[in-house]
Amino acid sequence: MVFAQLRRYGVVPVVAVDTPEQGLRLCEALAEGGLPVAEITFRTAAAEATIRAAVTRFPDMILGAGTVLTADQLARAMDAGARFAVAPGCTPTVVERAVAASFPFAPGVCTPSDVERAFGLGVRMLKFFPAEAAGGVPLLKALIGPYGHLGLEFCPTGGIGPANLASYLALPQVAFVGGTWIAPRERVSAGDWQAIVALAGDAVAAARRP
Repeated sequence: MVFAQLRRYGVVPVVAVDTPEQGLRLCEALAEGGLPVAEITFRTAAAEATIRAAVTRFPDMILGAGTVLTADQLARAMDAGARFAVAPGCTPTVVERAVAASFPFAPGVCTPSDVERAFGLGVRMLKFFPAEAAGGVPLLKALIGPYGHLGLEFCPTGGIGPANLASYLALPQVAFVGGTWIAPRERVSAGDWQAIVALAGDAVAAARRP
């Protein structure tokens, strides 16, 4: 199961790229830094082509699609070879399509109603978003309380970085965290790949569980 593999890393870079070539170079830098994982977001037009090219170039990387808002985007991500997908919210038509295809998908939640909706649709990995703005670790603990017996797991994203990721990963129900700090847009745009190699290495070290 891909989410179990992501748990081993503890952190997933959330990235946006402007061209497939840029995306390939970014994937190379992440892998060099010891983090062969990326959530390539559909915030840019290059996402689908980047996933398709990266899957071929880096077959051992765990590549997923992020900001998947529609069933069409989900279908395109799956066809391109993404191994998982996440969304900032919980749209039933998208979740139902993923569940029907047995495709690993994590919809976004930040309220009890969101959690119950997602659980009712058949998913067990939930993206807690926007994590810090919504209430951070205290809110996530409060959500886990009444639903902990359901076997749910969470991948918090939003406002997470080196200073606070350990507090999230300390919760057993947190499989991994997502973050943009590992591959900032300004670093990607500048082609500062060695900085991203270093940030990836630091993230792996910071996310290491005892």
